[in-house]
Amino acid sequence: MLTSLVISLGLCLVSISFAIPTKPPTVDTGYAIFVGNHSRPNTAAFLGVPYAEPPLDDKRWRAPTPLDTETLKNNKKTFDASKYPDFCIQGTTGSGDAGGAGSEDCLKVNIYAPINATQESNLPVLVYIHGGGYIYGNPANWPFDHWVDQSPNVVIVSVYYRLNVFGFLAHPELEDPTIGSLNAGFLDQTEALRWVQSHISSFGGNPNKVTINGQSAGGSSVELHLVAANNERLFIGAIAQSVYRIPLPTVEQQQSLLGYLLQNTSCTLPTGVEQISCLRKASVSALIRSSDWAQSTFPGGYHKWVPVIDKTVLTDHPTDLLMSGNWAKVPIIAGATSNESLSDTGDIPTSLTDYFPGITSTDIQKFTSLYPENQFANVNQWVTDVTGDITVRCGRELLGSVASRDDLPSFAYRYNQPNPSFGDNVDVEHAAENWMMFLGSNTGFNGSGVLTGLNATETAFSQELIAYWLSFVRSSNPNTYRLERSPEWPSFSPTSTGKRQVLQQDPKNRTTVSGIVSELEPSADLERCDFTFTLTNVLEN
Repeated sequence: MLTSLVISLGLCLVSISFAIPTKPPTVDTGYAIFVGNHSRPNTAAFLGVPYAEPPLDDKRWRAPTPLDTETLKNNKKTFDASKYPDFCIQGTTGSGDAGGAGSEDCLKVNIYAPINATQESNLPVLVYIHGGGYIYGNPANWPFDHWVDQSPNVVIVSVYYRLNVFGFLAHPELEDPTIGSLNAGFLDQTEALRWVQSHISSFGGNPNKVTINGQSAGGSSVELHLVAANNERLFIGAIAQSVYRIPLPTVEQQQSLLGYLLQNTSCTLPTGVEQISCLRKASVSALIRSSDWAQSTFPGGYHKWVPVIDKTVLTDHPTDLLMSGNWAKVPIIAGATSNESLSDTGDIPTSLTDYFPGITSTDIQKFTSLYPENQFANVNQWVTDVTGDITVRCGRELLGSVASRDDLPSFAYRYNQPNPSFGDNVDVEHAAENWMMFLGSNTGFNGSGVLTGLNATETAFSQELIAYWLSFVRSSNPNTYRLERSPEWPSFSPTSTGKRQVLQQDPKNRTTVSGIVSELEPSADLERCDFTFTLTNVLEN
């Protein structure tokens, strides 16, 4: 029987027809039974599966509490896992919108598995961490049903984690574990990985073969997991897309932002303990309103709630830890888009000073000297390249280089296909690959999103990308299970003779011929990125 499945993600309705088995997929984890849905012919989706206790009331700004599976076993229940759950509370995207949608009870995962997967399947696992600047993001906007449908030999998990002020409040009292925790949102991700270790086998996955993947803030999260001091060997490979190389401030550097929050929530009280107690009782709307205002109007250099150096889990700047060899040492894919930047205001000194509060005019002058303006077609391209390398693109060179140095499989890419929903804009901007890999996905306000779908040429190209990614998940090499039409992806080396893969669709719009090519790593890229790595204490990333 043909059944029509309608997927609604905020602003979009996509209608897909296919044969669906009449009996829904069911998984018994030992402590609960989850009933999912057959979202594609080869895919069973289990949506909104909890991995920790709800972080409500006194649990706000504490490390996630693991599920009490022993108590759950004694009263085993069946849960509906056929629909996407409430996403974590959203902040503003920075485009004039207000955040506030979502729920604090959001510590869930979405699991996509082959329909015939069993506890004995032992399939490799991809765990995906979404982007959104640590401020916003809804995993429903990055669905993986079609990935598993294309390659029904993996299990994929996408993670919901606390965002913005709920995930990354930096208050000195939170350094005391009896009071709370810094970096709660990052600890959520770690707890999700622990849950995967304990329970993914019930869904057909192999806990000993987990690869983590993320884009933008998700790519930054991947980098942070690579250098986290509490490394528990929760994964064996990493894919980092467009690593968001945001400054990692100290708690002290976030104190001006904290004062702003306290003032705007009426929690300016005599002691830190009283302040935390007051903030835990504050409404979601009060906290989000203050956070949104701060992001757009706060005059201080540090105006967003993001991960901080907590001296316990995140002990130093990621660049220093990576360069000194203090990282997880796993195979790596790392890349960026051709024209992305995260601090392009049209003026290089203003852009870089706003993004990196510690940078000096001398640093900026030295950095821009590596980018002679007369080598660029126009001013916009010049500004984008200067700001793009330092904020995003050099994450590729950093991760690719340290993996290559340690004789680990290392693969780098430049994504070179514009997002077609941007009209005639030929620049390949930040998150362009998300559109292609996730059925034409664009993120909207407050957790909404649009899936516009792909044409035949785009579908063929997306299948190449998915095959590379899942080949790496299965074998630590993107070539092992690549599509026959896709060229071999060369290993990366941090030299001018090293190569990276240029990911782009066939320019003649053929569906049976790949447009992907390899290119030499430009020596100018290496030189510029090497210089940024000497500025770690200034850039704080």
